[in-house]
Amino acid sequence: MALSFYKYQGTGNDFVIIDNRQHVFSKNNTKLIKAMCDRKFGIGADGLMLLENHDTLDFTMVYFNADGNPSTMCGNGGRCLVAFAKELGVISETTTFEAVDGIHEAVIKDDLVHLKMQDVENIKNNDSYLFLDTGSPHHVTWVHDIESYDVKKEGAAIRYSDLYGKSGSNINFVEKTSSGYKMRTYERGVEDETLSCGTGATAVALAIHKLGKTNESKIALQVAGGDLEVQFEAIEEGYKNIFLIGPAKQVFTGVWPI
Repeated sequence: MALSFYKYQGTGNDFVIIDNRQHVFSKNNTKLIKAMCDRKFGIGADGLMLLENHDTLDFTMVYFNADGNPSTMCGNGGRCLVAFAKELGVISETTTFEAVDGIHEAVIKDDLVHLKMQDVENIKNNDSYLFLDTGSPHHVTWVHDIESYDVKKEGAAIRYSDLYGKSGSNINFVEKTSSGYKMRTYERGVEDETLSCGTGATAVALAIHKLGKTNESKIALQVAGGDLEVQFEAIEEGYKNIFLIGPAKQVFTGVWPI
């Protein structure tokens, strides 16, 4: 028996996706998920997603980190799953679906997926960093010379520090350059730097605005895998109408023997 899979990427954040509307894939098989995501012995991906039926909405998003464990919301993953749902004919240009952090809306315009994120109210502002939850927990800190910064070493040190305990946090490093805002992210669950992080880009954009570095309500961010935009509306309690905007592309399809 062979399991059909699809490989998608959103600004370099890559995912194995499976159409699980007929329950062909076991969500309890941690070893299989980890094996499929392995870059040496498997397909290679930052995570694995299942598209499943929903009683009232277009579909359900089920997300696993590359280590095989269920995880919190993945923004780029959500955008890729929306593109996949359109490829399957489940949706057209607009959709409403459910993920681990609640209900999301999305629209595909000019080959870009605009994914509405959850409202953000609580932003912890410290002298050296900000912390906020954009569907996943994110630590945001400013650095100099981001191109040569040791993201894996420094990110792991913060992720495993007493600051966040056993559950940890994703760690984002940001620098304002002559060409705009550049960011790099160490992702928990992957336990390495990824080329892009959607919930991280969302967190960074809100942190930039929160610190008064810009008055704009739409911020462009340069990640290693391309460009993302985050649009939002600032309110007294925080931020609402937050959209993560970027491309989502199918890379290839295949079968996995099981």
